Formats: sequence, C-alpha cells, structure tokens
Amino acid sequence: MAAPLPYPALVASHAGNWIAFPGGETRAVGRGEGIARAADTPVILLNAPLTAARLGYPELSGLDLLELYAFIHPARFAVPTAAGMARALGLDPPENDSMAAAFLLRAADALLARLEGDWPEREGAWDSAQALLRTRWPWAQPVLERLKKPNKPERWLFSRLPEWEEGAPRPPARTVALSEADVAERLADLTGDGAEQRPGQRAYAQAAAMAFAPRREAGRPNMVLAEAGTGIGKTLGYLAPASLWAERAGGAVWLSTYTKALQRQLDRETGRLIADPAERARRVVVRKGRENYLCLLNLEEALQGGFQGRALILAHLAARWAAYSRDGDMVGGDMPGWLPSLFRRNGSNALTDRRGECVYAGCPHFRRCFIERASRASEHADLVVANHALVMLLAARGRETGGAPTRLVFDEGHHLFDAADSTFAVALTGQETIELRRWLLGPESRARGRRRGLAARLMDVASYDEQGAAAIEAIIRAARDLPSDGWLARLAEGDPFGPIERLLAEVRGTALARASAQDAGYGIETEVAELDASLVVAAGDAATALEELARPLAALQRRLEAVVEDAPDWLDAPARARIEGALGSLSLRAQTLAAWVALLARLGSAPDPDFVDWLAVDRVEGREYDIGVHRHWLDPARPLARVVLEPAHGALVTSATLKGADGWPSAEARIGAVHLDVEPARFAADSPFDYALNSEVLIVTDIKRGDLAALSGAYSRLIEAAGGGTLGLFTAIQRLKSVYARIADPLARAGLPLYAQHVDPIDTGTLVDIFRDDPHASLLGTDALRDGVDVPGHSLRMVVMEGVPWPRPTVLHGARRAAAGGSAYDDQVVRARLAQAFGRLIRRADDRGVFVLLSAATPSRLLTAFPPGTPVTRLTLDAAIAHVRARLSMTDRLVHHQNEDAE
Repeated sequence: MAAPLPYPALVASHAGNWIAFPGGETRAVGRGEGIARAADTPVILLNAPLTAARLGYPELSGLDLLELYAFIHPARFAVPTAAGMARALGLDPPENDSMAAAFLLRAADALLARLEGDWPEREGAWDSAQALLRTRWPWAQPVLERLKKPNKPERWLFSRLPEWEEGAPRPPARTVALSEADVAERLADLTGDGAEQRPGQRAYAQAAAMAFAPRREAGRPNMVLAEAGTGIGKTLGYLAPASLWAERAGGAVWLSTYTKALQRQLDRETGRLIADPAERARRVVVRKGRENYLCLLNLEEALQGGFQGRALILAHLAARWAAYSRDGDMVGGDMPGWLPSLFRRNGSNALTDRRGECVYAGCPHFRRCFIERASRASEHADLVVANHALVMLLAARGRETGGAPTRLVFDEGHHLFDAADSTFAVALTGQETIELRRWLLGPESRARGRRRGLAARLMDVASYDEQGAAAIEAIIRAARDLPSDGWLARLAEGDPFGPIERLLAEVRGTALARASAQDAGYGIETEVAELDASLVVAAGDAATALEELARPLAALQRRLEAVVEDAPDWLDAPARARIEGALGSLSLRAQTLAAWVALLARLGSAPDPDFVDWLAVDRVEGREYDIGVHRHWLDPARPLARVVLEPAHGALVTSATLKGADGWPSAEARIGAVHLDVEPARFAADSPFDYALNSEVLIVTDIKRGDLAALSGAYSRLIEAAGGGTLGLFTAIQRLKSVYARIADPLARAGLPLYAQHVDPIDTGTLVDIFRDDPHASLLGTDALRDGVDVPGHSLRMVVMEGVPWPRPTVLHGARRAAAGGSAYDDQVVRARLAQAFGRLIRRADDRGVFVLLSAATPSRLLTAFPPGTPVTRLTLDAAIAHVRARLSMTDRLVHHQNEDAE
C-alpha cells in the first residue's frame, strides 16, 4: 500500500481560506499565504479555477480532486463541492468550510485507495495514466504508484467502442386509434401501483391522445394545445399516449424540449416505461445537434499532437470518459459539466464537430461515431428526445427529403416562438462569414488544429472528376474575398480587405454614428432605414461577391449529385458516403448564401413588411466581437406553422404556462396555430397546489431604482432572513456582478454560500446542481435561470427579482411591439416572464416559498401573472424581511422535523 500523499490541502471561499496538513494541523491562512503555499508546493484543491477566483490568483494550479475523480470514475455524476464529493465517495461530509480542507486529504486518500483494487472503470486506466504522466499531469505519479500494471495489454479506446449497424429503412407508421381505456391503462402502468390518483393528469393524458389520432387531410394536423399547471404530471401524461401510439403504429414520436434540464428529466422518466437498460437504449434515444457530441477523429488528433499542455490533459480525460459514456454527449449528457471548465483555456469545443468538417465514411472511426450512432438509432426508436431547434431544422430538411418528423410533442411550448425566432433568422456578420471561409478553405494557421478545406474533404472528386475539380477551384478563388483572420482589427484601423469587409466597415460606421451616450460599452444596433449611399453600394458589391461564390457551389452540388447517380469506377462505398455527406452540407451553405444575398438586396430598397432588419455592432464590456446585418421574421410563428406544424400528422404543444394570463388567442398566435387551416383542440388543468397557503408575493416599495447599494443590501438581508435557499434573478449581467461583489463575502461568513452565473467559472447546469445540493446556498443568475431551473424541496424557498423584467428596447422588439398593440405587448411579455420565474418556487405539493419583487412601480395589471389566490402584499424592505424570516423559519422547523422523522 502506497503512503498517503505528503501534500497539504487548500480551501478558499468567501468565508475565508484554510490549509490542512497531512499531520493533522488545520489553520486559517490569509490570501497572500494561500497563494504562496500553492506556488511553492503542490496543494490538493477542489475545483482549481473556482479556488483561484476566490483567491484572486488566476494562475493557481495544483492537484485538483475533480480531475482525479474524472479519471477514476468517468461518466459518473458528482456535485463538485466537498459535500457532493463526500456523498459520491461514501464519506462523512465536512460540517463547514474550515473543516473542508482536512476533508480534501481524506477524499484524496479514498480515491487513490480505489486504484489498488478493481473497480468498474478500470480498463484503460493504466495506459491513460502512462500517457498523462508524459503530459506532466500532477496526479499521474500518485496514480501510477498505486495502479497495478494489467496482465495483458489494454484495448485502445477506439477498439472498445461498439460499432453501429446499418438497418433497413423503417416502414411507414400504421394507422391506429387509441381508446380512452388503453390510454388510462398505460398511464396507470407509468405511475405505478398505489400512486396518488390525479384526475387532472388522467384528463390531460386523454386530451394529449387526440394528437395521435389518424390525420384526416394533408396540411391539417391534429393540433392539441394543453396547459397543465405545475403538479398535474404532464410528462407522464403525454408519455402514456405517445409510447402507446409508437408501439402500436410502429412509428416514432419526437419529444421536443427547450432546456437541457427537461431533456434529462424526460430521459429519466422513460425508465418507468422500459426498465431494461438495453431495451430502453434501443427504444428511447436522446438526439441533439452535432456540436453536442464528441468527434472521435478530433479526439484522436488532439491526443496525437493537436493539443498541448493542459488542453492535452483534458483530451486524455475526455478519452477516459468516451470509453464509458452512454452516448458521447458532451453538453448535458453524462460528461460532468464541470470537467471542461477545470481547464481555463479548455479545448472542449475543438473536440466536437462545430464547423461542419465531418468526412463521414472517410473517417477511420465512422462506424463507431457517436453522432452517426445517435442519428441511426433515432430512425428506429419509439421515442426521440430532442430540442426545439433541432426538430425545426430536421423539419425544414424534411420538406426536401420527405423525412420530417410526423408526430410531435413540444414540451415547454411557450418557448416555441423564441426557438422559431432563432431558427428562421438570418445574420450576415463577420463571425458567420469567416466561419464560411474556414469551412471552404481550411485553417489559416496550423495552430487551430484539424480543420480541412473543401478540397481536402473532397479529394476523390478533385482527383478523378474534371468538372468537380473545376468547381472546387472556382469556389476557392471566390472564397478568398470573404473576411479572414484579423478582420476586426482591420475594420477598426479603417483598412478593410475585400467586399464583405468593406460592407462591415460601413455597417460599423453607420451604427456608431447613430449610437447615443447610453450605448457606451454596450452593443449598438440601428434599424435599416435612410442608409447612406456608400453603404448601399458596399451592399451591392458584397452581394455580387456572394453570388460569385454561390454559382460554383451550386455547380459542385449538381456535379456531386451526378457522380453519385452515375457511380464511376473510383466511387467506392466510403467515397459515396463522404460525397453524400458533403451534399447535405453544401445544400445548407447554399441556402445561407441565398438568404444573405436576399438580405443585402433589402438594403436601400423598400422594407419588406414580413421582416425586421437592422445593423449591429456586438460588444462585451466595450470590446467589439462581431458586426453585421440581421433579419428576423416579424412573426416567426408563420414559418413555424408552414415548415414544422403543417406537414405533421399530429402535434401536442404543452407547458405549465402555455395560455397564461393572456388567454388562448395569445398562445395560438405565438405558437403558429392561427396560421393553420385547422381548429386546435384546447385543454387546461389548473395546478393542484394550494398557492394561497404555500406561497406569497411580496412587492418591496422602498428600493430606489438604480441604487446599487440599496439593491445589494436588499438581496443580502433577504437571503440572510431566508437562511439561503434563494434564487436571485437579474435583467442585467453588470448589476448581477455588482451585487454579487458586495454581498458574497458577508453572506459566506454567515454560513450562507453564494454562487453566481457569469461570475463563478462553472457552467450553469453545475451551478444549479450545487444550489440544489445545499439548502443554505443561494444562486444569482439571469434569463437562463428564470425558466431552466427545477429545484423542488427546501433548497429553493425564495425567488427574488431585482425589478419588473421589461423587455429590452431593441429594434426587433420595437417592431413587434408596434405590430402587436404597443404597451399591451410589453405587458404580455412581462407577465410570461413573471409566471416563469414564479414557477421555479413551488415544484411539489409540500413546497413552501416566497416570491419577492424589488420594484415599487410594479403595475397591478401585471399581477395576473401569478396563480389565482396567491397573496400579493406591497410593503417596505424591513417588513418584507420580517415576513420572510417568520414564514421561512417556520418552513425550516417543518423540514427539520421531517428529517428527524426520516432518521
């Protein structure tokens, strides 16, 4: 048995810093001594980037326990805190921050001890540790001292991964009808014996089943709009008819969500439907965009010299994870969200296929590819769990190929408008055009790793087909007019290169000229109106350049189609697959170019009433990062209806706040139902929760708008009164950061840790995991937390909003506001946001909570956003604090007694 590690452990928090030594001594240290200790000798840490942020020393490094855990237990979940690590390892958690340093020593010993025996993820560990030793990974030597060399050589990662198999095309779905009795029986199977009877859930399931009735006429889908208040159990409610129809019809139902959290929840809930993991993996598939999955070719090239330093360590840990991952999903899958964030200049994006450079069958790992496996599995699955954006993209492609999903369930349906707004928008920007250049020409610098140009990806065509080679050469010549590296600096210096950069320079000049004082440091946008002649001329030149590129792209596409059809002697199976893959990418790029040309034709012409166009200079804290011209549909529900809903046989659109306070007409307009030649079925079931008893809304009347000190004091005092368990929501990142900086230290010293989105170097999903795990913790965030947090129980007992969440006065919002009734449209947006934020508070029947709005000027007309019967009180901050302390301390006592009873 190897000796314990001789290194100390260091913990840094807002409450203070502590260091623990192997001999048993633990003491508090100042920030300077903590930094000096970490610089002089290796120290054991838990989440080095977060520790570095707490110490204010960005270059801090050491032996991070999270890296060791990821090496030993890849693809296993653990909350990245001392308490979370204790639960993952079966150890007693430390009682406070001062005891956490000593705990890290125990945790390190416990993890290293596992290396001396057998554990489920042992295979591959020896070879991986040897490779990590060459990268100078701090844990490599302690690991190899305890890890026995295997008796026989370990299989290389890429040989351990299973190969997917090609299957026959799926036959068309059979025509079936679901009876009420069958749906009720399936729902009973899902909820289980002895489950609480929920009449609302049963009625909801019957309503949802209408979406799976046989379609009577093309272009007229069975459309069901269903609002199910929190607690109805809508997930199982629609899984009952969806799973039943899929089994009997032999077809696939696509379950679409907006947030990754609900995707994970849906995936878990299907375990009630299919208990056997192997059978479930065959019948239920989580499907995401290509950019979410690990690319094995990128990983191999990273391991073989593409990555250096800390990025190479990440690649080796990602390889360990890939061997045990369920599906290779790096974003929201079984890769710990905290793992890439441990590497400050992490290369996780370079390990996915974010640039459309896949060589398909030309890749040596094609038959083991996670992306291809998920794509093929979804073709034969009963239930495909996806997201709104991917479903819309596949529906758009399916209009051309006939392969669009025909049975759809849109959960979180109130977000369909926003998803369609993004999906059907057009943006001609510097970032977008330089990305196109790189896709066509390849990297301008080898430092960017593997990035191949079009000629390299289509080497077969360039070598064997004269017409194809000519088209590729013409594409390369035209692509050289696109922006290249350094374009932003050239624009700032007044020295643009090529027609696109000259257009962007004119866009920048116009936007800056029309900016006002309050735009300082922020992004700038201005509507496309009354443009100078120089900008219109530049737009024409840019459109000509794009058309010069579009013509050979179209010629290449036609030539590739002919090659596939004629099948010359040199076209073997891998080359065919590679060309077919390239055809799909070329089609998408051609559509983008056509949209850009149409957008530029608008500049200097009469406005199109269906669209909103504007010029923008995007900035973060005064630093420009993109410039361009944007086009959005005035009503994105129109293409949503035409492209996605109209071709479907049946669609269920559901959420807890679908119709909200504004009623069905508003909901039908935002999800596209008004653009269909069919009357949708409507269903609504109120939440069974007693909001009048278990929740209340407090509107604080004495916080002056714009007074950061007062705002910070309000957050601090409210969080302290609640004993933590607070979700703080902000409409501006800068105010969030300012409040956090003022209150994090005093709260931590009171035993109330505070975390913040956009501040802590942790991904949002992991921040929510940490918040959920600690009932004394609080979390500050922005829009992503307003609708993407599901934290039932005592960990979330208060929501505090800094003010009324009015929409930002953008060009796009202004156009929609003018078209939809002026201030009434603003009220509709705000009520939806308030309802979503309040919905974070009560997630189950025994939850108790308080919703606090720090805005004296909250109009009474907006209060219909809250569930009927919810008490609403306007009061001073002092009174609100007393109220929160009295109400939530009672909840604390109830939770304490429940915990005692459980023990």
